[in-house]
Amino acid sequence: MTPRFKTRYSEEIIAKLQEEFNYRNLMMVPKLEKIVVSQGVGAAVADKKLVDQAIAEMTLITGQKAVPTKSKKDISNFKLRKGMPIGARVTLRGDQMYEFLDRLISAALPRIRDFQGIKPSGFDGRGNYTFGITEQIIFPEIEIDKVNRITGMDITFVTSASTDKEAKALLTAFGLPLKK
Repeated sequence: MTPRFKTRYSEEIIAKLQEEFNYRNLMMVPKLEKIVVSQGVGAAVADKKLVDQAIAEMTLITGQKAVPTKSKKDISNFKLRKGMPIGARVTLRGDQMYEFLDRLISAALPRIRDFQGIKPSGFDGRGNYTFGITEQIIFPEIEIDKVNRITGMDITFVTSASTDKEAKALLTAFGLPLKK
């Protein structure tokens, strides 16, 4: 069974973007390459179990095993040593990426308090978009009773678009609620 966003991309979004930007062939149409979900756990320097909890929560949210991120250098002011685990990260591709995008847009984002859309300032100039979520409890997979600490996460959409305008058109065609 193919995810509904994958079929929506091939049936509707390609035609819409091809018409809007006058692409000569299908290979020029931008596509979503991967979604990277990352979470930094600053208090992990003192308590190593926080990283394990972050990995477990991210695995639940994304449906794919999360990996710990390690520090790249020593920072004595933070009591941080090179190689210490300080966060968690998941890279989603293929069907799992489309399933996560579907759950994010239809189930998680509407659960944010006073939600008016995502800021459109997260584009990097190369067609990628990053935004942050302040609470992991917006995802329906997380049981609020079992959460020890409310943490945020960053979600990055990596597209094959060459400009921010093309990437914005792609993400809004998927239904990502960007502020006007």
